[in-house]
Amino acid sequence: MKPLPSELDSPAWLHGLTAFTTVRTHRGTVVRWPAHLERLRQTCAFLGLTPPEAGLPILDPWPWGLLRITATDTGTFWTHRPLHSGPRPEGGVSVRLTDVQVHPQLAAHKTGNYLPYRLARQRAGDAFEGWLTGPEGTLADGSRTSPLLELDGHLVVPAGGLPGITRAAFLEGRHWTERPVSLSELSAVTRAWVCGSGVGVLPVREIVGGGLRLSLPAIWPQTDDPALVWPGESIH
Repeated sequence: MKPLPSELDSPAWLHGLTAFTTVRTHRGTVVRWPAHLERLRQTCAFLGLTPPEAGLPILDPWPWGLLRITATDTGTFWTHRPLHSGPRPEGGVSVRLTDVQVHPQLAAHKTGNYLPYRLARQRAGDAFEGWLTGPEGTLADGSRTSPLLELDGHLVVPAGGLPGITRAAFLEGRHWTERPVSLSELSAVTRAWVCGSGVGVLPVREIVGGGLRLSLPAIWPQTDDPALVWPGESIH
């Protein structure tokens, strides 16, 4: 047993009273920062935290990186690391539907109260991603990405999770709806993607779990948007 360092004796570190966002960077430029900043401000207002500082540090010009901005009751902090995701999974990825539920009050916010997402990631096993459910038996969110589904030929954002910035960027100019998606509807999904700063927009080849094993065509989006491509791709 060790004594707790004094700098950790605060609600931010003891109780998860923080708001954060993870932003992709490309050669030192922060991608989609205004949208990330606005979502972070909304979460700080919800938690009663001081609004985050808008000014960004000078960043290392790595080809791809991840910048994490964390807002606490004592200030705004950042970390920046290279993003090395390996070869692009051309055949898409597998996702597992878990029995972990999102928090009923916090699901729309990215906070330090992150345990449900860590548990879902653990229960994903060898699948790339673990999906969380809502209290009403619906698909809500991913452990580290935002789900996007095609149902009856329409793009559908499952309601009940974090408003994903990468997913929103992909949906710009497209027709889509946001609504609750019951778990029983997943067998009717014709295509699916997972979206996030760390992966871009990544096609799903298989959904498993909850008695379901559904194979899907893995169709990559045609784009050179630095927010949407697989990190490591060359863009012009």
